[in-house]
Amino acid sequence: MDGHVDFPYWRAVYDFFRRWRTCDYVRELHERLRLTARERSGRNGEPSAGIIDSQSVDAPETVGEDSRGYDAGKSRDGRKRHILTDTEGLLLEVTVTTADVHDSKAAPALLGTFMDQPGRLLKLVWVDSAYQGPALAEAFARHGVRIEVVRRSDGQRGFVVLARRWVVERTLNWLSRSRRLNRDHERRLDHHAQMVWWAAVIRLSRRLAADAPRWPENRPGRLFRERA
Repeated sequence: MDGHVDFPYWRAVYDFFRRWRTCDYVRELHERLRLTARERSGRNGEPSAGIIDSQSVDAPETVGEDSRGYDAGKSRDGRKRHILTDTEGLLLEVTVTTADVHDSKAAPALLGTFMDQPGRLLKLVWVDSAYQGPALAEAFARHGVRIEVVRRSDGQRGFVVLARRWVVERTLNWLSRSRRLNRDHERRLDHHAQMVWWAAVIRLSRRLAADAPRWPENRPGRLFRERA
């Protein structure tokens, strides 16, 4: 007897996943939730500033050698997810590469994917010292986006909370709490990116639900029988 009777047939689930990935439905869902969340907090739906950072994760043996790499700086053998967030830490864009791809090499494509969508207002992006070089600066300038590097103060060692950068680092920490993202279990790079969007949707939908009116206190016009 099959021990997974509570789950649909895996091929049917994968077919839905593949169609949603092809049509970019999960990204679109998160986009709408993000706009709602920003407007609820009194902000413009489209941000004018953001933060970029990356996170390397190990991959098991099921991930082929052709789509994985070694990040010597973090001692990770697998993939690297590069993310762009707004100043609240809400995900704006994600791209996934092999772990040996330098941050400055992936950032132009990450920004370009976001800025190629209509209605973008991004003008400033905070980064760490890894995001430097003429090629990267030129790519950002094409989109009219300015880069500002947030550096450690001289002599600082160990963990230090850095202005602006702590926001994107917190988002990366949130993502890594997802069981599907604590390692890269996906055979394809775009599948891992989809899992990042799913994790972001789950977290953002929970945040919005917590902000929603609650029964019975916030439902005016209803009559309640007082407890004896």
